[in-house]
Amino acid sequence: MRRALPWIVALAVLVLDRVTKAAILRCLPEGGWQPVLPGLSLTHVHNRGIAFSLFADGGPLTRVVLQLLVTLAVAIIAWLVYRHGARGLAAGTALGLILGGAAGNLVDRMLYGWVVDFIHLWVRIGDRTWSWPDFNVADSAITVGAVLLVLGEFRHPAEGANAPHPD
Repeated sequence: MRRALPWIVALAVLVLDRVTKAAILRCLPEGGWQPVLPGLSLTHVHNRGIAFSLFADGGPLTRVVLQLLVTLAVAIIAWLVYRHGARGLAAGTALGLILGGAAGNLVDRMLYGWVVDFIHLWVRIGDRTWSWPDFNVADSAITVGAVLLVLGEFRHPAEGANAPHPD
């Protein structure tokens, strides 16, 4: 079961990501905005860049390079999961979250040439509103997976890290 965990988590993230993006594409026009709760709105944004819309203003060559980099990243993560498996529940979950999220955004890039972002967080302090860049389920999964991996390294340092060094 431990070897299957990252693949199961990745598939679950990919399905949830595709379902939520399909709902946004169907129900909210591009550029649309729908308040849900104070500090949370649904939006419909086409992100041609990467995280936080970096490189979104690039031309066709930039998009091709980003597509190749994302494809390479998904392949490397999948290879790592296949080759090394998961060394525990947290690591398996983390790798599955990252793989599923990266695959979800890769599918968008392949289908549309951009990524559908739709979660908008904001806070109003006094007369000023502070916003977080729009994101999606895939982005959330990648972020949570990365945090789990980092926390796992703090809890379980690499084998041999405390071994004496030869002089």
